[in-house]
Amino acid sequence: MRAFRYFRTFTGGNGRAWFLRIVRNTANGWHGQSLRSPTEPFDEERHSSARSDDDPETLVLQTDDVVLIERAMRNLPARFRELLVLRELKGLSYQEIAQVMGIPIGTVMSSLSRARQKFRGALDNQLERDGSRQSGLRQLETDETEEADEVLV
Repeated sequence: MRAFRYFRTFTGGNGRAWFLRIVRNTANGWHGQSLRSPTEPFDEERHSSARSDDDPETLVLQTDDVVLIERAMRNLPARFRELLVLRELKGLSYQEIAQVMGIPIGTVMSSLSRARQKFRGALDNQLERDGSRQSGLRQLETDETEEADEVLV
């Protein structure tokens, strides 16, 4: 709605970057405020997706990967998260990101490099935590199995 309201401010150039800047500014304005309820009721048929033909093991592994990435992203500063989302998920060019965020293109490139490094580190930390948690669970299971075997003997 804001894009329609402020369309007269569009001076040409990259419309996608202009629109995403409005979205970004609006979202930043909502930060800390409760969001209004949606104006459109949920349509189950329109919003439901077809069931995946993947086997359950593949679905669990994919879900684990998504959770791992989300946890790693939460550990990044907001600016790094925003840069990674705009570049890697939304597919914006460096120039478009510079326009959306209102920063020089050189800053986009250097900040993206730092964001990727921080993400790798956060992902490694998350893998280490999950790995140690998994090995701890395996050790606990082993201990319980050994105790159960001793009881049977």
